[in-house]
Amino acid sequence: MIRRLCRCIRPVNRLAGLLAMLLIVYITGHILLEIVMRLFGTSTFVLDEFIGYAVATMTFLGLGYALERGSLVRVNVLLDRMPVRWHWLPDLASTLAALAAFAWLAWFWGQNVWRSYQRGTMSETLAETPLWIPEGMVLIGMLLLCLTLLSRALHLVTERSLPTHSGVN
Repeated sequence: MIRRLCRCIRPVNRLAGLLAMLLIVYITGHILLEIVMRLFGTSTFVLDEFIGYAVATMTFLGLGYALERGSLVRVNVLLDRMPVRWHWLPDLASTLAALAAFAWLAWFWGQNVWRSYQRGTMSETLAETPLWIPEGMVLIGMLLLCLTLLSRALHLVTERSLPTHSGVN
């Protein structure tokens, strides 16, 4: 069951990581387009808004993928002083703390997304973007991170060892 959850979350995190990468390409393209358009005295008029949405979405969609690959910053001051067989315990504590924090954050963020959807809240810009769309993408990233943290915690409890990072040498 736990291994199945781990196997199921990996492709979802890879897809989210791919989407985050594509958002970097979009950001670059939109900025370059805006530069060229401003050379001719015009603009898309939505650069700030859309880049802001893309950065927020990219950040949260990439968190689960980065955690799974071991790419997040890690301070090993405590682990370096412990026997290797006990490394899973502080990792479990930090994983559960992060899971609690992000689950709490996702709960309240989800309420905000739902409220924006129900009220039909739009951005106060030329684009009039329905705010539940970018907010919802951030929520999806938070939920993926929560699933990744849950998967990691279950692995730590059952295997009593740190997970190996996929795709990392």
